[in-house]
Amino acid sequence: ATALAELGAEVTLVSGPTGLNAPAGVIRIDVESALEMQAATRAALPADIAVLSAAVADWRVDTVAGGKIKKGPGGPPTLALIENPDILAGIAAPGPDRPALVIGFAAETSDLEANARAKLSRKGCDWIVANDVSDEVFGADGNAVLLISAEGTETWPRQSKIAVARTLAARIADHFKDPA
Repeated sequence: ATALAELGAEVTLVSGPTGLNAPAGVIRIDVESALEMQAATRAALPADIAVLSAAVADWRVDTVAGGKIKKGPGGPPTLALIENPDILAGIAAPGPDRPALVIGFAAETSDLEANARAKLSRKGCDWIVANDVSDEVFGADGNAVLLISAEGTETWPRQSKIAVARTLAARIADHFKDPA
């Protein structure tokens, strides 16, 4: 969000709980659940670009308890799970509100490019930013990524996460430049 705002984009950031402040010039909508994130993301449309980087849980509890679930003689309770919405696939689906450029993220622990390419196809987005999360990514400042599209794969060297964001923002800007 910061990198895009620095380039002059009007940015709406839909964010789960975080201790980070909203970047300057960015409208932030705070959410707590996947359903809230889906609704807020849809409400932010239409948009030219959608960058969906959240790692939304695949599953949620079917029924939310109204209070504390106490210990009982039968042991731990059984919690039924249901699938969360696929926000990326929903935003990337053809329709009048589909952004011109939809970018998703793929956090992988093996077969990085193959798994990310499969996700690109399965989700229907335009680009996937793929990173190998098996080694010192979470909580670290640096990251190396692949930018995958129908045109090919770009390998970006390990750099700070803000540098990755600025490189991505620059690629987005280049994508929308007038060819004339």
